[in-house]
Amino acid sequence: MAKNKEIKTNAMRILEKEKISFICHTYECDEFTDGIQIADMLSLPHEKVYKTLVTIGNSKNYFVFVVPVARELDLKKAAKAVGEKSVSMIHVKDINQVTGYIRGGCTAVGMKKQYVTRLDESARSKDKIYVSGGRIGSQIELKPDDLLKACRGEYADVVVRAGNEI
Repeated sequence: MAKNKEIKTNAMRILEKEKISFICHTYECDEFTDGIQIADMLSLPHEKVYKTLVTIGNSKNYFVFVVPVARELDLKKAAKAVGEKSVSMIHVKDINQVTGYIRGGCTAVGMKKQYVTRLDESARSKDKIYVSGGRIGSQIELKPDDLLKACRGEYADVVVRAGNEI
């Protein structure tokens, strides 16, 4: 469990309340840094670090996707995974209003509202993954199934695959 009380975020409090085991990793950073740079700062393997993306569907409902930092969300697959005709990324300026988090500190756990959430199926084969801790400067390490439990999400194939991937 996280021991450092000064940096406890809403996401961490929810994980503790749900009795979900996690490890908080901190790094020095005052502004948005992309996930690959954060993985490098913390010496974490890129394939285990995931970013949280927020979209809006034709229905005007918001949807959350958690995908590997080095991958791109496939908007067609994402729409299909949530039963929408199409989805598009929300504007950066809307992240805080929609989620309660800021860019670079957005995580699927503890958003202002409970949105439909999909974790890319690549996480299914990982023992642990790393996601934002709910603020810039923190990453949470936890089991993918525990992340899904905390955000009431499901696995789905939602990233663009390279030409040689199955």
